[in-house]
Amino acid sequence: MTTSVLPDTLAASFAAARRVADAVLFEGYVLYPYRASSAKNRLRWQFGVLVPPAWAAAGGEHSHQRTECLMEPRSGARLSAELRFLRAQRRTVQRLLPDGTFATTDELALPDRLLVPWDEGVEERLTCVIDLPALLAGHILPISFPAGEDTEDVHDADGRQIGRLVRHRAPIEARLRLAATELDGPYRVLRLTATVENTSTWTPDGPADRTAALPRALVAAHLLLGLDAGSFLSMTDPPEWARPAVADCRNEHTWPVLAGEPGHRDVVLSSPIILEDHPALAPESPGPLYDSLEIDEILTLRTAALTDQEKREARGTDPRAADVIDLADTMPPEVLERLHGAVRALREVTGEGPATPDDTHPDVPRLRPETPWWDPESDRSVDPVRDRITLDGRPVGAGSRVRLRPGKRRTDAQDLFLHGRTAHVEAVLHDVDGGVHLAVTVDGDPGADIRREQGRFLYFQPDEITPLEDA
Repeated sequence: MTTSVLPDTLAASFAAARRVADAVLFEGYVLYPYRASSAKNRLRWQFGVLVPPAWAAAGGEHSHQRTECLMEPRSGARLSAELRFLRAQRRTVQRLLPDGTFATTDELALPDRLLVPWDEGVEERLTCVIDLPALLAGHILPISFPAGEDTEDVHDADGRQIGRLVRHRAPIEARLRLAATELDGPYRVLRLTATVENTSTWTPDGPADRTAALPRALVAAHLLLGLDAGSFLSMTDPPEWARPAVADCRNEHTWPVLAGEPGHRDVVLSSPIILEDHPALAPESPGPLYDSLEIDEILTLRTAALTDQEKREARGTDPRAADVIDLADTMPPEVLERLHGAVRALREVTGEGPATPDDTHPDVPRLRPETPWWDPESDRSVDPVRDRITLDGRPVGAGSRVRLRPGKRRTDAQDLFLHGRTAHVEAVLHDVDGGVHLAVTVDGDPGADIRREQGRFLYFQPDEITPLEDA
């Protein structure tokens, strides 16, 4: 038995997982500086693009993705599968001519934006709920979205129509295959296989037809899988007894992780972007920026610094790009300050910190931002400028001349280019684990004075340095 109605028991878990899935759906959707004219935005859609099979054979992209994971269903369990993807909707711009007809144009200027041709991403979603006997027998769900076309009138500041936007959608044809196999062993474990396939019969007219293939592709395709009775096993950190079965699972062009609230194992997100179990959005992020692999603070500052003309172009490129521009222009200083770094790794050791005190509880101590976490004036045990260490029987400290011999264990390959170069020691530093690091400036570096002024040095350990005779 199958249905498309999501069970109430999974509604909250799916809602929590969709917050991360939305980030997957729009990852790299539009890149800074958010203009269609930018070179970065001329090659679109990098993640989870399932193209028609004929283009997959010609262009090297994939027409399917396969998910395999392990689950432990209880009696009467049902599997909910939700396929989500973007559909590339091609938008053209037309200008209204004096005779009442329309002509396609490269741009249409409005006071606050410059409308240009663009491929918009329209979210599509398909849900299937299947009981265990049907899942063991195997189930195929055909997917079909018809072609379509819409128009939107464009008016100037006085309300006069000056043109229109025409949005065209090509047909989408695909299928979702779901199957489960019971594994041998002391526990009742099933291997779930979910395959998404683009089944379009479209064929390319030439070797450079990716632009024509995209409207028929499933973009940023991913799956949410849920059990209303039972749980999934982690694919990255399974129990010891399940490791051989996990190793036998075959995942192609996607990777399944536990999703939803930490500690819950009823939902899996199978994503074209590799994630860890229970991925979550950073609480400091004020809103989606859509740009791949960028840092919120840097991206927000750079967006706010765009010229007015660049912002007009971005607003006319895509409504989501316009939202990013408005977000950067209206972000309060206190929200921007939140983006300036957050150390989360310590929470595994120290736990969550106390709630931020407010002025209604004056007896609760408040950590003032101007209070340093370490005050060198109150700790006389270390002094980076005066401290010395002994190397080859000679004291080495600030002002000493040394020769650099970077070790092979260093992760920065560029340091190997400094092998044999001479340098000046600027400071001797001690870390909390008892390690010693020497801050140096390389002899002959034209930016050495700037490095000293900014306190930006190169750092080496004592066994990577040889003191010179004139030290």
